[in-house]
Amino acid sequence: MIRIVSGVHKGRKIKAPHKIGNIPTSDRLKEALFNIITVQYDLNSISVLDLFSGTGNISYEFASRGTKQITSVDQHYLAIKFIEQTRQLLDLSIQVVQMNCFDFIEVCTKKFDIIFADPPYNYTEKSYHQLIIRIDRMRLLNHGGILIIEHHVETELSHIDWFMESRQYGNSRISFFRKKADR
Repeated sequence: MIRIVSGVHKGRKIKAPHKIGNIPTSDRLKEALFNIITVQYDLNSISVLDLFSGTGNISYEFASRGTKQITSVDQHYLAIKFIEQTRQLLDLSIQVVQMNCFDFIEVCTKKFDIIFADPPYNYTEKSYHQLIIRIDRMRLLNHGGILIIEHHVETELSHIDWFMESRQYGNSRISFFRKKADR
């Protein structure tokens, strides 16, 4: 069960199909994440890319809090179908894309203020590093933008370029990345 923790849909519960097969970001982590983000950004005026979006949990949270430019990407048909149905049900401003996230990065022509990525927890450190390199190479972040990666607590990403900080919530960790200087 997904619960939207804040915004116009605060408290709304959405039952995701078990067939999607991922564990949605916890309410505790979402609350902490948005407490950090809202200090830095006006959520009404930013653009967000939600990679490996699964159930769409993070996209719904941004939309509920007023973000109008959200792109939600996942390769799995059932996940995308569920996000699209929820988007329509709640009248949310989310562009839904069914595509492998690495392939999407290579063809995307937009730039974003926040990129949130929640790859499978069995991702290797090399895969996380490749994700960051590709986002940089394709220049997907606006000046001052941040990349946020949710990952297992045992995965250490602090040695990767752009790393700012990491915070732990249960078995999950969110790591923040920002380029030191734009080109």
